[in-house]
Amino acid sequence: MTIFNQIHQTTFKRSILFFLLVFSFFGFSQSKKGNPKFKVIAFYTAKNDQAHISFVHEANKYFPKLAAENHFQYDSTSNWDNLNAKFLSKYQVVLFLDTRPEKKEQREAFQKYMENGGGFIGFHFSAFALNNSSYNQDWDWYHNTFLGSGEYGSNTWRPTSAVLRVENQHPVTKNLPKTFSSAPNEWYRWSNDLTKNPDIEILLAIDESSFPLGTGPKAYEIWHSGYYPVVWTNKKHKMVYVNMGHNDIDYEGGTNKTLSYTFDNKTQSQLILNALLWLGNSKKK
Repeated sequence: MTIFNQIHQTTFKRSILFFLLVFSFFGFSQSKKGNPKFKVIAFYTAKNDQAHISFVHEANKYFPKLAAENHFQYDSTSNWDNLNAKFLSKYQVVLFLDTRPEKKEQREAFQKYMENGGGFIGFHFSAFALNNSSYNQDWDWYHNTFLGSGEYGSNTWRPTSAVLRVENQHPVTKNLPKTFSSAPNEWYRWSNDLTKNPDIEILLAIDESSFPLGTGPKAYEIWHSGYYPVVWTNKKHKMVYVNMGHNDIDYEGGTNKTLSYTFDNKTQSQLILNALLWLGNSKKK
């Protein structure tokens, strides 16, 4: 190799190194400028019921894309011990994707977080409580005071779409049509009458045109009438509960294949985005 070629290669390598350094600095500057508007942390278990597991996996793929498009940060964890004051202080919104915390210290940390102005969205099974089950109603503040729903009463089966009706104008229901068809879901009934709770503002309920709702095979799994709230907020907190979050699964065929996806429904997904932006951009009370 000639001296000229050696000098040429050395100069070329130095130029590459210089551009890499400039690019790295530029990238760092860009990331600093692109600080997220708010941060979201999702807690999940994803161990029981394939429908809930499917929803958790779907959510953990969907929300990072939504976060990138709307300039917020989405993180998730299955470690419920992260439900502590130090960890939660980094986030403006907490999601419960499927279950709820079980330990006393985790529950106390979550209650303090909410009472200090934190934001919350709970999906589907996160409100489930039934005595003599794996999820006893042993957290009165959460189920009766905060959510207001009390114990689980019953549900429709199979997971089917319902016509949902907007009950009250709210940032969460902004730009939604008065009625729309949801993604397939298993719909819950609760022990408490939410219409009699002055702290609860019902945002969406099942429209009468949905009945009969469910296909059975058991008769009580098909609803023919009644009033069923599916999205609501507690006016004393920055929170939203969303009954959706149960994908349809091929249990009968034994494949456990996902047959429907919650976030495939654009109108329903707009509601979730509205809720995230409302909670994430709200000032602490």
